[in-house]
Amino acid sequence: MAQAMRRQSSISLFATDGKPHPLQDTLVAVTLVLGAVAFVTGFFHHLHLLSSWTGLIGIVTGLYGQFISATTRERTALIIGLGASAIGFFLGMAHGGLFGGWLG
Repeated sequence: MAQAMRRQSSISLFATDGKPHPLQDTLVAVTLVLGAVAFVTGFFHHLHLLSSWTGLIGIVTGLYGQFISATTRERTALIIGLGASAIGFFLGMAHGGLFGGWLG
């Protein structure tokens, strides 16, 4: 049972396999921050530009993060960020869209 007591030297925040995943962790953090910003600003009508753009960027980063994710913890956090980004994006689109009347 010596292998069960093996010490892991560098563990990433979201890695459950004992290997560091810096790109995936960065995408998780960016998606969660963008999702939180999009979700909160989506409830304010005058902030539709911020909520729609941060939501769209959060959706893109979250989808790419899902594509390259390695662990279940990363995928779980990405889904939470993706959901918040999508809600903020849709609310921002309902309140005025990505350009807010600038294009016609």
